[in-house]
Amino acid sequence: MVPTECPVVEGELPSSLEGAAYIRNGPNPQFLPQRALHSFEGDGMLHSLRFSNGRAIYCSRYVKTYKYTTERDAGGPVILNFFSGFYGLIDVARYFRFIGQSMKGQVERLKGFGGANINVAFFGKKLMALCESDLPYIIDLTQDGDIETLGRWEFDMRMFANMTAHPKVDEVTKETSAYRVNFLSPFLTFFRFDENGVKQNEVNILSMKQPSLIHDFGVTKRFMIFGETQLVLNTAKMIWGRGSLLEYRPTITPRIGILPRYATDDSDLMWLEAPGFNPLHVLNAWENGEDEIVMVATNIKSLENILVKRVFTTLEKLVINMRTGKLISRKSLSPKPLELGSINPSYAGKRNRYVYMAVMDEIPRASGVVKIDVETGREVGSRFFGAGCFGGEALFVRKETENAASEDEDDGYVVTCTHDENSGDSMFVVMDAKSPELDIVAAVQVPRRVPYGFHGLFLTREDLSSL
Repeated sequence: MVPTECPVVEGELPSSLEGAAYIRNGPNPQFLPQRALHSFEGDGMLHSLRFSNGRAIYCSRYVKTYKYTTERDAGGPVILNFFSGFYGLIDVARYFRFIGQSMKGQVERLKGFGGANINVAFFGKKLMALCESDLPYIIDLTQDGDIETLGRWEFDMRMFANMTAHPKVDEVTKETSAYRVNFLSPFLTFFRFDENGVKQNEVNILSMKQPSLIHDFGVTKRFMIFGETQLVLNTAKMIWGRGSLLEYRPTITPRIGILPRYATDDSDLMWLEAPGFNPLHVLNAWENGEDEIVMVATNIKSLENILVKRVFTTLEKLVINMRTGKLISRKSLSPKPLELGSINPSYAGKRNRYVYMAVMDEIPRASGVVKIDVETGREVGSRFFGAGCFGGEALFVRKETENAASEDEDDGYVVTCTHDENSGDSMFVVMDAKSPELDIVAAVQVPRRVPYGFHGLFLTREDLSSL
């Protein structure tokens, strides 16, 4: 949809949003799929709201990936959906046909096959749409509120080059930490970008014995923390028509890996076993003195059903002793199925108190938002959207004063997009993060349905001016 002004139907947009923008990503297939399509796949569609003079301008655009443009020109699906998997001879035949097209140069393998449909990131003066099966795509948010795809960021030209959809930006050093997962050994590789977006040396993790799904990780001042899960990438099973690329292996004991942030190899990598811990998203991680690391993450509790039924995740807090290499404590912070959350970004890699989480009905559809105190394990704020109304990721936005951001960690707003399945209305909702009821400060009526999606980003006026 072209840039369109939207009415503010409740309250007023806070001054912290003036000159800023919100942009959210999610999968939205360009064409009806020929076979089964998992909700995690589909072409990346960006939805943005740009704020100016108390007004909101909405826009939605597909990310013009190689996959999107190839299929648009062909008039139908061309690129295979590897996550959804292959089931039976028809899918196997489609796979070998696709390989034949690649060998003939009809499909350019070095261009990548990802949909750029998971997240949005901003670092190195680049705004990017990301997925974990491809490299990022650089995008622009224009002055009039339109979204443009500038092209694939080709900092790695090997076949199947990819990068995590959850890079971590250090607001102090301006460095960005990231990694890629490989089908062949080494199965995991970490790397960094400097403040100008220049890629630094890689560190291969040689002690992993199979490619594991590692969707997110944590970064502290000195360390990077990640989980080796029971979800394994099994290409052979998929190629021969026996299911998805992703396979649950209950015989594997999950591990947590801790790597020095500025390591040059994996010789100082510490592994510790964490039975039953299969993290999906890491909300934060920090160092508690010299000997302890604290991590707050969501844990997938229904791995055997991850491809066919709703995914149940819980929010957990783990404390690790670096001197002994042992897990000191691990506790659930809520009985609710929580996912798609955020923290005040000023506290990334530092000790924080509050997380804001979506209460999942079925990923990525949420029935409400809760605020959790990670020190006490108590729920200290909540808002539910009502029968038949659902939202998505709960994104925290800092409240800005005239000179700087507020010093109170929870002084800000929680924003999300909602859709009322009864009336058909879609809203962009701004909530007061400090209030126990997460009171609505403003609601903007969006002129079209915003499909349930994944992750978004808030861009300040200063961020936008540097694009």
